[in-house]
Amino acid sequence: MKLLTEKDASVDALQGKTIAIIGYGAQGRAQAIMLHSSGIDVVVGCRENGPSDTCAQKDGIETMSIADAAAKGDIVHILLPDEIQKTVYERDILPHLTPGKTLSFSHGFNIIFNRITPPAGVDVIMVAPKAPGTEELKEYQKGFGVPALIAIDADASGTAKDTALAMAHAMHFTRAGVLECSFGDETYEDLFGEQAVLCGGTVGLIKAGFETLTEAGYPPEMAYFECLHELKLIVDLIYEGGIEHMYDVVSNTAEFGGRCFEDKVNNPAMKAIMKETLKNIESGDFAKKWMDDYVAGMPLMKKMREESKKHIIETEGAKVRALFHKE
Repeated sequence: MKLLTEKDASVDALQGKTIAIIGYGAQGRAQAIMLHSSGIDVVVGCRENGPSDTCAQKDGIETMSIADAAAKGDIVHILLPDEIQKTVYERDILPHLTPGKTLSFSHGFNIIFNRITPPAGVDVIMVAPKAPGTEELKEYQKGFGVPALIAIDADASGTAKDTALAMAHAMHFTRAGVLECSFGDETYEDLFGEQAVLCGGTVGLIKAGFETLTEAGYPPEMAYFECLHELKLIVDLIYEGGIEHMYDVVSNTAEFGGRCFEDKVNNPAMKAIMKETLKNIESGDFAKKWMDDYVAGMPLMKKMREESKKHIIETEGAKVRALFHKE
């Protein structure tokens, strides 16, 4: 994959155009501020007098209803949670998607799983920063940026890539580097990474380690430090220089033990579970299960949340953190 940088992009494709940001959560706010600060005409679509409306106005960005923003925007950039995009799109956005406009996302979930079907004559693009919104904004304000992905799903105008690169350039993503992929690549890999490694995999490993120590009679406070608290230190080292850099920094004992244990996790049985997870994502089974749960009022999500809150690592963790965060 070719890394696209500053020399490959400009903001020319955004000149004279308005970007309507739909949603003002962490990503919506960060991207709206970055675009606005780069001199791009930005409006935010949100509920009148709601928290997002108040916040955006304090940030100096014009607000209006979602429908009005969609009507005004030449580029409609949807940054709402995946589960509510379809409803808002059909009610407030689709009626205003006239030929020549651009529909933009930062995640391909609703396109790939056919929850949103854009009309003919509309460009469909993705500009997906690989960082939380708060970190994107921090890097932008430092004069740099975070890496990002761009993707083109429909190129009715013939200039969809120029638009995506212009947005990435305006938000300084091209200063760090941008990769071009497909909507499917981003969606499937993102969901898999969240489930198997970053969120589900990491939390599952933390809990398994904590339970092993406490069930063997070790103090939960110490187990919390070993299995959760110190994880950030290790992840920071890996983030800074890769896995081998982490092993270079930790003690020889930690390195030897870690290397010996790796294959006990990265084994055929675990690979089989991960392959099944990926298959479940690619087939649309996961998306259906999640959307069905959302429509039903999230009974499964709520059940899992409540069970996790009661886990001993949460109750003990709160006690440990309180010891070190007294005023």
